Amino acid sequence: MKSPVTKKKYSRRLEMFFDFLKILGKNLKEQCLTFVNNGKNNVNWVFTNILKFVLFHKERIHKKEISGATLINYLKAIKLFCEMSDLSINWKKITRGLSRGKRYANDRIPTLEEVRKIVEYLDRRIKPIVYTMCSSGIRLGAWDYLRWKHIIPILNDKNEVIAAKIRVYADEEEEYISFVSLEAYLHLMEWMNYRKEVGELVTEESWLMRNLWDVTTPLGKGLATVPIKLKSSGIKRLMERALYGQGIRTRLQEGKKRHEFQVDHGYRKFFKTRCELGGMKPINIEKLLSHSTGISDSYYRATEQELLDDYLKAMDSLTIDERNKLKKRIDKLEEKNENEDYIIKARLHEKDEQIKELIKKQEKFELLIQSLIDTGQLKTNK
Repeated sequence: MKSPVTKKKYSRRLEMFFDFLKILGKNLKEQCLTFVNNGKNNVNWVFTNILKFVLFHKERIHKKEISGATLINYLKAIKLFCEMSDLSINWKKITRGLSRGKRYANDRIPTLEEVRKIVEYLDRRIKPIVYTMCSSGIRLGAWDYLRWKHIIPILNDKNEVIAAKIRVYADEEEEYISFVSLEAYLHLMEWMNYRKEVGELVTEESWLMRNLWDVTTPLGKGLATVPIKLKSSGIKRLMERALYGQGIRTRLQEGKKRHEFQVDHGYRKFFKTRCELGGMKPINIEKLLSHSTGISDSYYRATEQELLDDYLKAMDSLTIDERNKLKKRIDKLEEKNENEDYIIKARLHEKDEQIKELIKKQEKFELLIQSLIDTGQLKTNK
């Protein structure tokens, strides 16, 4: 498994299964070997124990202690382990009649006010992390691959940065592109510049997120110059600390099993929701999320520029700080004023040209009158 988050979840579920069966072993590896050795000698033993596990948790489903989807997730880890260990089990018999449960959770996305409060947490990494996730929709695991060179600024005709392209899972089979807002790019730039100031040699190959250091150490010395990549697991812990530190998340009440929104995937859902509110085409949103669009995967071929143009429509909806939105509106007003000034100047210039033309006609008329007088063709009354 490439994703360390998925690997950790599967390992935890498998360990829970072995603990239920009371499989002996000092660690998960030893438990795995014991289970496989027993299973090679007696496949029926494997089938019977998996069935016991299923029946036990079906009772928990009836008591509403867990959902049907939770049991399915437990079985996914067990099934994969058995397949990789060449233990042939009739899974249809085991899963027949199991409730699939809902395919989605009863959660919500964080509100703008909550996100604004989260990014005020006293860790200078929190703003570039949250702004990037909210405006690009990347998964938590993407941080394990992101380097500074994977953030590419996008310029307009005036050579001004308007957004940035992000290469997600760069050089991997799953690579795709998305975009980050101007707000997110500026905070990423500020973070990288700060690292330069404290002595780190920042290059295109530098990890986008790194560990912190003792800020009391004189500049150019100590751990500031020895960057260590902040893994996705570390980023998740940082975001959890921010939620609790800012008073947005508290301990779950008795009987509750999940918080109102997920600490990491909630930002991905935030991206999708805000893009739709911003008027983006649904299929383009799915492209930027790297979701499958069914048969359209083979036929829909929007260009990078078309995706960007659609993204820019929604960028204001993805902007967190209201001041950045206000700046955008001011820029639009200034641009409108410039256009109006241009129109006024153009019309004044047009009027000036008309006046000059009238003056020329007047001068020609006067010359014609004088010529007629001089030749006697026109008499004047003295």
